[in-house]
Amino acid sequence: MITILAGTNRPHSRARRIADYYRSLLAELGAESHILDLAELPVDFITTALYANVGTHPEFNRLATMLDASDKVVIVVPEYNASFPGVLKAFIDGLSYPGGIQGKKAALVGLSSGGQGGLLAMAHLTDVLMYLGTTVLPQRVRLPFINQDLNAEHGLNHDLSRQLLREQATALLAF
Repeated sequence: MITILAGTNRPHSRARRIADYYRSLLAELGAESHILDLAELPVDFITTALYANVGTHPEFNRLATMLDASDKVVIVVPEYNASFPGVLKAFIDGLSYPGGIQGKKAALVGLSSGGQGGLLAMAHLTDVLMYLGTTVLPQRVRLPFINQDLNAEHGLNHDLSRQLLREQATALLAF
């Protein structure tokens, strides 16, 4: 089982649309996956599920259990203010420590409305994941100008984007 994590809590996000696309790609390659959408986080999780409250919030625990059920994770990470979304960091901080994401293998997909395609977000997230003992697949995919690439059918307009995601998914399965 592979967890695909939509790395923002923004409702109907582009990250979720890419997560859906990635899930269909993994299905074509014969891999089981599920989507962990941070939009499903409880609105009060920062005060009710972190620090002294780790493990006590049933809705947060449901999402953490989804992540725990897999040894591989694809993190679709939008770039917010030259980094990754704070809600993703808060979710990671709410996982058990040590543990949580330790020992997992991760593939990163960055996206942005600008030309860098989430490069800075993926760099910052890679540092956090490596500190926590997660192995990051070297093939990180950048999806720049995501507003132009995503289409109404939840697909991608650019052949290169589709190719890079397929190559990454294939590498993740062999990882």
